[in-house]
Amino acid sequence: MRPLPHGYTNATVGDGRIVVKRYEGPDAADRLERERRFLNGLAGAVPVPPVLDGDGESLTIGFVAGVQGQELVEAGHAAAVMRACGAVLRRLHALPAPAGTVLVHGDFGPNNVLVDPATFAVTAVLDWEFARYGDRIADLAWCEWIMRTHHPARAREVEHFHAAYGLPVPPWLERRDAMVERCRELRDFCERWQPGGGAVRQWEQRAAATAAWGEDANGPALS
Repeated sequence: MRPLPHGYTNATVGDGRIVVKRYEGPDAADRLERERRFLNGLAGAVPVPPVLDGDGESLTIGFVAGVQGQELVEAGHAAAVMRACGAVLRRLHALPAPAGTVLVHGDFGPNNVLVDPATFAVTAVLDWEFARYGDRIADLAWCEWIMRTHHPARAREVEHFHAAYGLPVPPWLERRDAMVERCRELRDFCERWQPGGGAVRQWEQRAAATAAWGEDANGPALS
């Protein structure tokens, strides 16, 4: 078992057959159970890895072939990855949900999709620990935030994401407000984990930078 790249909140290891995700930080047991519940419930509806086992601290899921979306964005395939993200998010948001809501992934973007590098079809949507029922703007805004923040030179490719999603996209100021709100939620999450720590300051800075964005401006590349 070796550590897998792109794991930011939790400790994730795999061996090419299985992946074991150990949950850390606030509400770890609740986040584990939420992810288990949604992975099991979504099997066959959207591409997700299979749940194989779990205990109170970790979840074991089956390995799914594919390349992490951000790697393909950096390799020059941003438009194709954005189209893939838009199409799979449309499928997710079309699933039955309580009236006035959709199933929100909670951390949606190229960071949490695996993509077939030949066909650019999504092979799995990962990391469901923040999933919930709510407003679709949360997922739309956060995917855009990921691109503006981590791939500013390719941020305009978000138009392909919106086109593939296929439904009217909320206005820019509403999307930006949703981005700022999520930054603040993650700031509060980090404050509960390590009060006054570096991650708290980082999310405060990100919230402030995001609040200053204009619709046509790429976001700054933040670490």
